[in-house]
Amino acid sequence: MAALQVPGASVAVINNGAIEWARGYGVAQAGKEHAVNPETLFQAASVSKLVTALGALHLVETGKLSLDEDINNKLGSWKLPAGAQSAEFPVTIRNLLNHSAGTTVSGFRGYAAGEAVPTLLQILDGTKPANSEPVRVVSRPGQQWNYSGGGYGIVQQAMTDVSGKSFASLMAEIVFNPLGMKHSTFAQPASSALERVAATGHDENGKPIKGRWHTYPEQAAAGLWTTPSDLARLAIGLQQASAGKSNKVIAQAMAAQMLTRLKGNYGLGIALDEVKGRPSFNHGGKNVGYQTMLYALAKEGQGAVIMTNGDRGDALAGDILRSIAAEYKWSEWQVIERPTAPVAVTTLARYAGSYRLGSTTITVTQKQGRLFIAPTPYGPEPMELHPSSQTDFFNLNDDMEFAFESNHSGGVDLIIKGQEPRKAIRIL
Repeated sequence: MAALQVPGASVAVINNGAIEWARGYGVAQAGKEHAVNPETLFQAASVSKLVTALGALHLVETGKLSLDEDINNKLGSWKLPAGAQSAEFPVTIRNLLNHSAGTTVSGFRGYAAGEAVPTLLQILDGTKPANSEPVRVVSRPGQQWNYSGGGYGIVQQAMTDVSGKSFASLMAEIVFNPLGMKHSTFAQPASSALERVAATGHDENGKPIKGRWHTYPEQAAAGLWTTPSDLARLAIGLQQASAGKSNKVIAQAMAAQMLTRLKGNYGLGIALDEVKGRPSFNHGGKNVGYQTMLYALAKEGQGAVIMTNGDRGDALAGDILRSIAAEYKWSEWQVIERPTAPVAVTTLARYAGSYRLGSTTITVTQKQGRLFIAPTPYGPEPMELHPSSQTDFFNLNDDMEFAFESNHSGGVDLIIKGQEPRKAIRIL
């Protein structure tokens, strides 16, 4: 924590289908004595999407939404403008939750203290005071995976339209209360009561964010305040639903759909993986000043949630998860050593540039003989690429691998490896 300038962290560990322990470390704000405890609230950032997806699937089960119907049939106060979608390939709840609807806007930076905060409709249309582009459909729905927080804004609007309730009150009713998540809220901006129990966000140097945090009216995509224990309760609820032991929010059949890989390594609102035949689900999140990671084994009743109040908390969360994996003898998150290959600075400089993947621009930079990529396909946090050969690279955050491939114009394109390799075209 000291090395990464992360003032506070909170951890909850799931074992044998229950929260085995939860503990806070450090302080809620640098320079102050208020210690982090298991009830301290943090911004969950993009982990909000997992929670939103669970609520949306509940509305599908109750008949208020449909997984595969044109979303405009459910939108009332706003309609998604025409774009790359069609009658044959409409934008649906299924492809919105899977990030394969072809929608724009990967993430949001929120609104700093003193800034005007837009409504959701202003965000969807990109009108002032919104600080993001309009959410539009720029590629055929269902064609490719492209992370889109903007798509979750559409889901949020649909959920409020069909329920007639605010998003915060709806999610409390259909997700938080059934799962016993007593310390969770989508209320934005933060209430005075929340301010008293919330951790302050900090930048990469450990300095408090002005006004303590940003406000995120993009609630479904990034607006959740919660604790690791509450997120652990949600993970346990999903594990139990998947096993047919509970239907507090969704039943077993819907849980199976949520945990089925569609485009990318992603189901409905959740990233999926499998190590040695053991399926798992996970989601990370980064808001200004906060980093969160949720990881759970789908069938073994194990998992962990780490929440931090520092911009460099992702590296800390990774180390904590590796320690938990070693202690509880998981096959996952084990420390792996990999050799690196020497690559000339001139070669690395040739790879530096901008690449286009769908509607996302990926930037590769070379600094002092090291290669970095931002935004990654799973979020906006820059990460270092380590060479395994003259053209192949890996990172230490996850098991994603990359390659640079010569193209017909004499330049290079970026290949993102995986079950469905994707090519990012060099544009600059």
